[in-house]
Amino acid sequence: MHVLFIIDPLPSLKAYKDSSVAMMRALAQRGHRLSVAYQPDLYIDEGVVKAVAHAIELVPGADLHGTQWWRESAGPAETALAEFGAVIMRKDPPFDMEYVYATHLLEYAEAQGARVFNTGAAIRNHPEKLAITEFAEFTAPTLVSRDMARLRAFHKRHGEVVVKPLDGMGGSGVFVLKPNEHNVGSILEMLTQDGTRTIMAQRYIPEIVNGDKRILLIGGEPVPFALARIPLAGETRGNLAAGGRGVAQPLTERDREIAGWVAGKLAGRGLLVVGLDVIGDYLTEVNVTSPTCFVEITEQTGFDVGDFFAQALERATGG
Repeated sequence: MHVLFIIDPLPSLKAYKDSSVAMMRALAQRGHRLSVAYQPDLYIDEGVVKAVAHAIELVPGADLHGTQWWRESAGPAETALAEFGAVIMRKDPPFDMEYVYATHLLEYAEAQGARVFNTGAAIRNHPEKLAITEFAEFTAPTLVSRDMARLRAFHKRHGEVVVKPLDGMGGSGVFVLKPNEHNVGSILEMLTQDGTRTIMAQRYIPEIVNGDKRILLIGGEPVPFALARIPLAGETRGNLAAGGRGVAQPLTERDREIAGWVAGKLAGRGLLVVGLDVIGDYLTEVNVTSPTCFVEITEQTGFDVGDFFAQALERATGG
């Protein structure tokens, strides 16, 4: 099977820990061919969705901490997305209008026979912060609003709350408002841009000290280990990008309950890979753009998440 990855520029990836690279390595080991394209390379020509695709090979035994872990095996080729056995959308946010347009192009390509994972419509229709509202029985009290008075009342009611932008990633823009927080007004004004942007507020979950767990759903099945991203001392964000420490651990009974319920609801929506964020007993995010933590879980447990993904892709495509 020939697999196209729509991805960030390869030289920018930290191959030793990048989940997309783990996917590529697993697919290559199973005999599949690889190509890459970048978001600006997507286009429509006379109604056909195409990409400027670069065929690549992974260099055997390469140092993944370096930049020579891949090489082009052929020159760029303008190819219809429907000609690939699978198209894997792994472009990281920001989820700006160019990203939205890309999801539309992917959706049009699917109508032309392309097999896209995650699908354009699924990515667009499951904003990662807001998607948890479909599973309110598993979430802490949550408010989505840009109304300053409503946000202040939520803070007063729950005492300690987390506020964050709807389009952030890696823990950026996340604040914890203490009961006696003197900067509530300034923080809310900044996040909402003076009441013009909608944000999310959630009751603070003290179990964050034990880690913000990433649970991976692949092909509707949970990986049996989560990665608990434990905040640095004095920090409230567990994100690895914010300095959190990742510790793999078996799924708890509650983790499995949440994962099973979410997988059942999402079945048939074009989501091959989903990353659930769970703090304590509560679901806090449903990540569908480019969920990570493949490498950390594999290295710490021996469970090959990349191969688990490759097998799920083969089942989904018949390849």
